[in-house]
Order: sequence, then structure tokens, then C-alpha cells
Amino acid sequence: MTTADVLIYTRTAGYRHDSIPDGAAALTELAKELGRTAEVTEDPGAFTPERLARCAVVVMLSTTGNVLTPEGRTAFEAYLRGGGALLAVHAAANAEPDWPFYGELLGTRFDGHPEVQPGTVLVAPGDHPATAPLPARWERTDEWYNFTSVPRGVRVLARADETSYRGGAHGDDHPLAWCREADRGRVLFTALGHAPEAYRDSLFRAHLAGALTWLTA
Repeated sequence: MTTADVLIYTRTAGYRHDSIPDGAAALTELAKELGRTAEVTEDPGAFTPERLARCAVVVMLSTTGNVLTPEGRTAFEAYLRGGGALLAVHAAANAEPDWPFYGELLGTRFDGHPEVQPGTVLVAPGDHPATAPLPARWERTDEWYNFTSVPRGVRVLARADETSYRGGAHGDDHPLAWCREADRGRVLFTALGHAPEAYRDSLFRAHLAGALTWLTA
């Protein structure tokens, strides 16, 4: 029986990012550095009450489309409402389009992106572990996601500077990373992490490590 307490879920039912193996490897390494074990799976059968009860955090790593069974959705919702944690990375904003709870959990959904290009992330001041290691203006190349709406009722950790790239759709209020509590659980989403090399970048790895730290505190 596995006792891994970071469950990294990589199933896709739509577009599949080439960066998923790199992301899974990086998150496994970061979990180990935090003293936790990790399991990478694409099996929707992992989403049972018994398995989730042993999870400190579930990572949805660029999952796309409907990737959970009805029974898995029920178990996952109970887990999150009961004190579980979710780290949703990049294309996870495009997962479970038919499940209203998941959209409400993230606060919005993916709505396209311009071409991959350099841009600037504006990091919110403060001591949140996911952004404390980052510079106030974080220059990087990524796939800059637009959303169906700007999420409300969340703590925004980083925004896109739409003047620094082409194709933004939200003006001065374009969140890229945010967190919130869901009943007794915690959720953190980051829209960053498109390319394989992102997961070898020290600042992005610090961003993910800080997210895991906050989610498992």
C-alpha cells in the first residue's frame, strides 16, 4: 500500500503539455526536499476516500479535459472540503470543464492564450511562501493564460504586466497565481509552467516549493 502524501496527477483528456514529465520530476524532488514522499499517477482510480485520506496535497499538473470519474469527483470534493489541499498548475485551469465545483474552486477557467513570449510577472508584496523568494518584477518566458473572468474572493499572489507582452485580455487586473481556502481545505493555482525548462528554473522551483509548503502547513 502506498503512503505517498503528495499525489501528482497528470492525466489528460485534451491537449497534453510536453512539460508534464519534467514537472512531475521537479515536484517529486521538491516534495522530497520538504520531507514528503510523492506518487505520480494518471489513474483516476487513485481518487478514493481511502487514498485521499493519506494525501497532504494533490497536485493537478497540466491536466486537461474530464480526468476524474463521477466517484472520483465525489471523493475529491469531500477531501477538499474536509481539510485537503490542491495545487493546480498551468493547464489544470482547463480540467474538468463539466464539473461546476472545480470551476468554483479555482474561481475561473482557462480561456485561451497568445503565443509563448517573454513577459513580466508582477509579484505581490508579502510573505506568502509561494512568492516570498521571487523578485517584485519577475521576467520570464511563458504561455500567458487568459481566463473566462478575473477570480474574486482569492488572495492574488502574482499578476501579469500586460504591457510587457502581446495578447493579454484583462488589463491591469490579470492574476496569474492565487490562493484561497475552500471550507477547511486550501487551494493554490499558478498559471505558469508551460515549458519543460520552467521546471529546471530555480525561481519557478522556489515558487512551487513555497506553494507546497503553504498547502501542507
